[in-house]
Amino acid sequence: MSEQNEKMGFNATWSMAVGGMVGGGIFSVLGVVIDTAGQWAWASFLFAGAIALISAHSYSQLSLKYQKSGGAFVFLSEINHEGIAGSLSWVLILGYVLTISVYAFTFGHYVAHVFHLGSWLPRVLGFAAIAVLALVNMRGVGDSSRVEIITVWGKLFVLLGLSVFGLLQWNPEQLTAGIENRPFTAAIVGAATIFMAYEGFQLLSYDYEDISNPDKTLPRATITAVISVIIIYILVAIGASMLVGAKALIEKEEVALSIAGQQALGAAGLYLVTIAAAFSTGSAINATLFSTARLMENVAEKKDLPHIFAIENDANIPFYAILIIGGLAAVLAVAGSLSSLVDAASLIFLITFGTVNFLAYHQKVKYRFICLIGALGCLLAMLLSSYEQWKARPVPLLIVLGLILLIFIGRPFILKRINRRV
Repeated sequence: MSEQNEKMGFNATWSMAVGGMVGGGIFSVLGVVIDTAGQWAWASFLFAGAIALISAHSYSQLSLKYQKSGGAFVFLSEINHEGIAGSLSWVLILGYVLTISVYAFTFGHYVAHVFHLGSWLPRVLGFAAIAVLALVNMRGVGDSSRVEIITVWGKLFVLLGLSVFGLLQWNPEQLTAGIENRPFTAAIVGAATIFMAYEGFQLLSYDYEDISNPDKTLPRATITAVISVIIIYILVAIGASMLVGAKALIEKEEVALSIAGQQALGAAGLYLVTIAAAFSTGSAINATLFSTARLMENVAEKKDLPHIFAIENDANIPFYAILIIGGLAAVLAVAGSLSSLVDAASLIFLITFGTVNFLAYHQKVKYRFICLIGALGCLLAMLLSSYEQWKARPVPLLIVLGLILLIFIGRPFILKRINRRV
């Protein structure tokens, strides 16, 4: 097979982007966003999706401008902002660790919901999922693009089927069943707190050199993938609410779609959604572990992380990077709550995407003023998300903000001490 044939075409690239977003997104955040936005949850997905769409444009245009894999770290390095690039890469790695923990948390709760063996099982399963997939990654076993295409369409089939079944039961009162009406402004707040549901498309910027004809394929695949996911999320938010009502989805936010699936098709629906959730979140853990480890290796090779993260095993996999990422994510999956993990991950990706949007505007890419709107949208969402977290869960917010501040202020001193020892 030629090198050109080994590269990803439009279908594979689109599937990777959709899989990265849907992989754990809707399974993790549906109950969370309904709790915040009530009957306007669908609008939260629309608003967050609009920011993600602009961010996708910025990422793809900057990737085409520099014609390199590496995402935000490379974009900033190319304009001689290595310090900011290094700090932002550390923040982004923290975001990916949080994201993996959300996926593992979701995996454990969906699978455990079928067995009803106690509150300990979801945490054990989440920990085990990360441990197993970390070992798989260290052995050098990865998903092929063909497998990703198949699994993505499987997820979409389940989600769209569930949505259609719910929409056929059309009853708008279910959108507020058991809860108070929310003002429309709650939709904006909801969008700010579930942005991680759209995390995933930017992973394509790490694969630029593996995409066939990237000048055409990358922007087309990225933009259409985000639009497709926006539509899917809106349909699922409305359809699932029609099936079981808002209150049931909030009370069982960890397994909201399983509740909807069981209502739609009984035990068959429960098992079908559980299988889809397990494969989706498992695949997302696997892909994010691998991509984050490669990002850490790339950053370490440029001496912006300790050299240990660039050390590869016999399978050419950054062994210690996988080990550290997996270990931290497993601890968070066991100790954290779904809402706090989703909030923290969303805040970090808003910071990253806002930076990339502003950079795209500064670098005068195509439709640059749209990029500026995206940057301002991210800033507004960051402020709203922080305010809501401060009211509901101030301690996790302070920890995340403290870590981000420590990274930007303390990173040069940390690296200097490490490099002295080396």
